[in-house]
Amino acid sequence: MSLKRFVTPSIISILVLSFLYITGVDRIATGKNSQEVNLRKYLEVQTKIIENHVDKISIQELFANSMRGFVRNLSDTTLDISGTPLDTNFTDLEITSQRQSYDKFERAYLFLDNQSGDKEDMDKRMEDAINAMFRPLDPHSVYIRPEISERIQDEFSGKFEGIGIQFQVLDDTITVISAISGGPSEQLGILSGDRIVEIDGKSSVGFDEQDVVRSLRGPKDTKVTVGILRPGNSDLLDFEITRDEIPLYTLDSSYMLDEKTGYIRVNRFAATTHEEFTKAMRDLRNLGMERLVLDLRGNPGGYLEQAVRMTNDFFPRGTSLVATQSRHARFTSEYRARYNGPYREIPLIVLVDEGSASGSEIVSGAIQDHDRGLVVGRRTFGKGLVQQQYELPDKSNIRITISRYLTPSGREIQKPFHDGRESYAYEIYSRDDSATGDVSEFIRNVPDSLRYKTSAGRIVYGGGGVVPDHIVDLDLTNELFALMRRNNVGSTFVRDFIDRRGSEFRSEWEDRFDQFRSDFSWSDDQKNDIVQRLKDSGLVVADTVTTAHFKESKLYMNETMLEEQLPSPFGFMKADLARQVWGNEHFYPVLNDEVDFMVKTALTLWPEVQELKTLRSEVSGF
Repeated sequence: MSLKRFVTPSIISILVLSFLYITGVDRIATGKNSQEVNLRKYLEVQTKIIENHVDKISIQELFANSMRGFVRNLSDTTLDISGTPLDTNFTDLEITSQRQSYDKFERAYLFLDNQSGDKEDMDKRMEDAINAMFRPLDPHSVYIRPEISERIQDEFSGKFEGIGIQFQVLDDTITVISAISGGPSEQLGILSGDRIVEIDGKSSVGFDEQDVVRSLRGPKDTKVTVGILRPGNSDLLDFEITRDEIPLYTLDSSYMLDEKTGYIRVNRFAATTHEEFTKAMRDLRNLGMERLVLDLRGNPGGYLEQAVRMTNDFFPRGTSLVATQSRHARFTSEYRARYNGPYREIPLIVLVDEGSASGSEIVSGAIQDHDRGLVVGRRTFGKGLVQQQYELPDKSNIRITISRYLTPSGREIQKPFHDGRESYAYEIYSRDDSATGDVSEFIRNVPDSLRYKTSAGRIVYGGGGVVPDHIVDLDLTNELFALMRRNNVGSTFVRDFIDRRGSEFRSEWEDRFDQFRSDFSWSDDQKNDIVQRLKDSGLVVADTVTTAHFKESKLYMNETMLEEQLPSPFGFMKADLARQVWGNEHFYPVLNDEVDFMVKTALTLWPEVQELKTLRSEVSGF
């Protein structure tokens, strides 16, 4: 059992699979007056697909799929639909126009509504029909429920309205990881480690993350009261918080890796990304940055325009950055650098992995195709499709793929999706655990038609993400780290440490973060406590074990293996401590110091970056 199987899903899959919103069945409207909304919604969805999808879609297939979805989850399982407008035994079906499709579906809808009375939730049946209509399309064309649409808009607009905390649900209790700087919770003195056990006078114990968001987010200037249990204080503390606009930052961290090297980690491309990136670059230059490591690992993309603007910053005016190709002329275009990028001369390394998708692949693809910098890491996700979002009458949305994008060399990096949406989404987990093995297997199967050349004549590949110039394998040997993450040992240990020694720790270290990075280490007693917690979570240490391995819920290893693998869990817990005391932006500097092998590798590759620059200047002149 490898580390990848446990760590990758928990870190990456939420980001990557966010493109594949699997919708539920919450109610949209109530009563018979929803007929008009639902039928209008059906017509609009079908129209948008036919008029905008990158591929030509059969109206008959859309209708047939929508009908199968419509009747798939009928509440009345005894209802005989044979010979009725609901019959999906399409032996002689012939739909040649959208008018025919709509008329047939309308008859089916009204028939079911009249037959079922109040027994059938027609809003849910309509959502079933729409979801089924999308099933034969590409995996990024999706239906998005109204409440999910609102959250997505918040995340990509760069702000939301709420109380301003980062939280985690631990042992059924809302635990504050940190109060967002400048937000209403920080201003009231809410601290990391605080437990929110009541919201507006009612218990919040047992809430999941959606319950928390639903309860604590809300319009600016509205109020919510939270009851907090604070470590070291037996009394319940009540805070009345006035919600406010809370910025959502897309740069997780920016700092100097060494005297010359800046580091920026971007978690997605939202409305504020380029603005944040520009500020971070300016600050790093003021600190003496001469070269940059741009970390796009786990970045699923977002706004194409923001990815293009960031890419532009590394190239001279007029350079080809990306192109979109569609059967519709209005969705076909080429994006070139509109200005001379302020960082077009800075030595550059871009870090990517299987969680890097869409906008991340636009940036790394252009950097690689023009030999502008070194792409380092693991093969990216492979999302080369561009979506347009359309709002429906009930504030739900549909996202439709309108074009494919091509990197400057002309390659399409979209991976195949003909085996179904689930297979497509989880393809990254079926790859060879070794990044080198994965790339070797991928290249062996790439046809000549998908082999391209960079500006300097290097071979690059299409059809399945961006293959890095320098491959870096995961540290797959640390099963102990996997056990820690799977059982939440690290977070609970750090939380308990803050409960017991938070005031003492802050007094000693809070104004000395740089010294914390270099000098802090867990005491022998604390390390022994961590090991005991790992044993309580399934670690079995025995001299007779020759190979570390999982069996059911237990991890078996010998004492030598334990000593070899312990530095990674210790380092992660140190990084988590930094996050809870100083905020999320301080997590990555410590994690990179203690655990991140890819960052350490990148710092040794500047000679390769220089070789690439020399090759580029000899061939292309810039």
